[in-house]
Amino acid sequence: MKTMITFIFSSLLLVSCIRENTATEDLMEMAPENATLKYSGNFIQGPYGNNVNGKAEIYEKNGIYTLVFNDGFTVSNGPDLYVCVSKEQEPSQFISLGLLKSVNGGQTYTFTGSVNFDEYKYAVVHCQQYNHLFSYALLEKK
Repeated sequence: MKTMITFIFSSLLLVSCIRENTATEDLMEMAPENATLKYSGNFIQGPYGNNVNGKAEIYEKNGIYTLVFNDGFTVSNGPDLYVCVSKEQEPSQFISLGLLKSVNGGQTYTFTGSVNFDEYKYAVVHCQQYNHLFSYALLEKK
């Protein structure tokens, strides 16, 4: 009986940890009004991404930096997709900006601290669960 209860409890925990695929709707988020474009780069397909398109751009307004995926952004769907800026294409030294909001369209991610974009020069979409690179953009100074 104890084994059965443990099995049921474990199964419930496992099911609750599974994350659905990333949303597909275009959120139509844009850069903050009157923000200055600082860095920009085109998304490139990683080993696990398909249908990759769009740009990653870093804007600054009043000392606050925002990563913006333009309205042309697309990437194939997958579980546990995160957005980060990284020192390399494959994120081993990175700053996570959270879960990817959608696989389509404009979206923004605000940095909570200061970042040296000369070091963290890649915007990355990465499946954290399986350590798979879906897409990256080399951010070049504007």
